[in-house]
Amino acid sequence: SRSLGLPARASPTVVSMAAAAAATRLARRCAATGAASASFRTGAALRAACRTGSFRGQTAGQAPGHVQANLVILPRQHAADFEQFCAANAAPCPLLEVTAPGQYEAARLAPGSDLRRDLPKYRVWQDGELKEERDDVADLWDDSMQAFLIGCSFTWEDLLAAAGLTPRHVEEGKNVPMFDTSIDLKGVGPFGGRMVVSMRPYMPEEVQAVRDLTAAYPAAHGAPVHVGAPGEIGVRDLRAPDYGEAVEVRPGEVPVFWACGVTPANALKQARLPLAITHAPGHMFVADTTNEALKSWKVPGNWSARPTAVE
Repeated sequence: SRSLGLPARASPTVVSMAAAAAATRLARRCAATGAASASFRTGAALRAACRTGSFRGQTAGQAPGHVQANLVILPRQHAADFEQFCAANAAPCPLLEVTAPGQYEAARLAPGSDLRRDLPKYRVWQDGELKEERDDVADLWDDSMQAFLIGCSFTWEDLLAAAGLTPRHVEEGKNVPMFDTSIDLKGVGPFGGRMVVSMRPYMPEEVQAVRDLTAAYPAAHGAPVHVGAPGEIGVRDLRAPDYGEAVEVRPGEVPVFWACGVTPANALKQARLPLAITHAPGHMFVADTTNEALKSWKVPGNWSARPTAVE
């Protein structure tokens, strides 16, 4: 019992509870260490592996300390409406960078990058329907295309791990579970729909620390948009995510939901554009910009957990 910091005469029940707590802390430290042992230490290394075809996996836990971003590529004629849509829905769509027509380099986030080849997996949409998944989209690119890079919650997951709050999907080596919701978005032009959220379970006493840490990153979705009661936001079954993979929710834990960068895919479905390209869920663009630098970034619009609410 002394190894757990307990009195010599502590009761078996107290010892058992303390042992369980110690085991939990140890598991989280191990998970955090695993995240720190990512295959790629920098965004540049991961992008190079994507470009050569040697990495096609999901990017959670990769390049610790570096910003990850969602990707949307659209023809120029729809770019202005989409940019305004992002500003009107800043929680799920925090806009980090927009390229000029025909420009496939993310010059602010990662000079020298190639957005046609530097993600592990892409999705191609036609008339609002998913047509295919691809390893690169260079042959679909033309001089009318513009790319939008949108903040991602993977950015702060290594910070949660370092604080002993490792996300469950990182512990389990899975893609984060993501769910369609009943939270309406503000429509702009052809773009609208409802918010997608990502979910990470925590004990109630951990929620405030998680909220405080993630709220410091409005450019990476910021604070949770909902805690507990999944049905209140239209999530029916935590065991059946609409995207990603289900994770264990342990007794006493509550689901914590963040706005998610898969949301633009819902907007694209509604817009029914002839052609649009996105990242595949969980397969992000990894930048050279650091998490610490991102804290000071301002994104267009005002963060709101309920974009259509009167404020």
